Amino acid sequence: MSPRDDSPANPSSTADFERFKTQVSQTTAPNSVPNASEIAKNIPIYQGEMVASAANDPARRKELLLEWGAVFLSGPGALVIKGAISDVGIVDRATELFEKIIQEQRGTGQGGGDHFAKPGANDRIWNAIEKHCLQDPENFADYYASDAFAMACLAWLGPAYTVTAQVNRVNPGGNAQVPHRDYHLGFMTPDQIDQYPQHIHQTSAQLTLQGAIAHCDMPVESGTTMMLPFSQIFEDGYRQFVQAAFQDYFAQHSVQLPLSKGDMLFFNPALMHGAGDNVTPDIFRMANLVQISSAFGRPMEAMNTNDMVAALYPVLAGQPVTRAVENAVAAATDGYPFPSNLDTDPATGGLAPKSQRARVLDALKSADKDSDVQEMLVAYSAARLGK
Repeated sequence: MSPRDDSPANPSSTADFERFKTQVSQTTAPNSVPNASEIAKNIPIYQGEMVASAANDPARRKELLLEWGAVFLSGPGALVIKGAISDVGIVDRATELFEKIIQEQRGTGQGGGDHFAKPGANDRIWNAIEKHCLQDPENFADYYASDAFAMACLAWLGPAYTVTAQVNRVNPGGNAQVPHRDYHLGFMTPDQIDQYPQHIHQTSAQLTLQGAIAHCDMPVESGTTMMLPFSQIFEDGYRQFVQAAFQDYFAQHSVQLPLSKGDMLFFNPALMHGAGDNVTPDIFRMANLVQISSAFGRPMEAMNTNDMVAALYPVLAGQPVTRAVENAVAAATDGYPFPSNLDTDPATGGLAPKSQRARVLDALKSADKDSDVQEMLVAYSAARLGK
């Protein structure tokens, strides 16, 4: 969880903050979202029946996809689809499965908490999409048959997207999350974020779509997602949103909307947001949190980096880990910790697991034997696959 930074703002960040306030002070114009049934607190609301109808009409489908793309990019950054799964029985059947998995995880000590909330505030199912598909493929087919879901993915990412999902259940009394941006850069420390050039801060958000599928009726009191419309426009938000001025502004100006079972919320991952406090005595607020990824973040070729390390490590072992050694390791290893199985490769001590590259460099610095490194990499590969 990124800590709040209470240090005084410097002159340049003060100017940034003033620009940020101007950007988030916009109002969603009705003519920018003509297919919305209403605009609530600057967030456009769409009806699932309308979306399903538009999906069958090529002209209306194109119009709606363009409208939603603009909402995510330069508009308020979020939208709600009411009744996106019209048959709530489909949602209820999935909920029963998810609750069963949660109970099993509690019995085994498996499962994880929240990246941006205190430990124990909720229950989390990592890789819920695979568990859902393998344990109840019929319900999975009905659940993800939703045109509303597919249309949101297409509007932001185009075809060939990949869906991941993590069920989150915030129990009565669960505390709010720290307001944040999300994956990719949102899962990094400030020092790590600073290593990425500024244009990547904008590119990253265009490679992922965040969403939530409501598995129960969610009044605002149950802690529905707090959002700051238009905040995804602020270019330097990944670095600066931890500062006290931004956090305080969010606390005063963020909005929350109630959701009903079967509704879907989608938003740009750069939108400043966070789950709210669940102050109800009896609502176990369950949502299926989806992260949909663009195909354009993948390399062109498949490489066996374990085999590459097996060949390279003996050449580098015993040398000081200079920048030249780091450069060579970077060319032969996977420097990014995702995708991974977060049940068996958890983000211990931070927001992300340790990457293959970091592990190899650690081994070189510790002068580990080649055989130990190979054993470590085999175990690491198995953990990433959940084996």
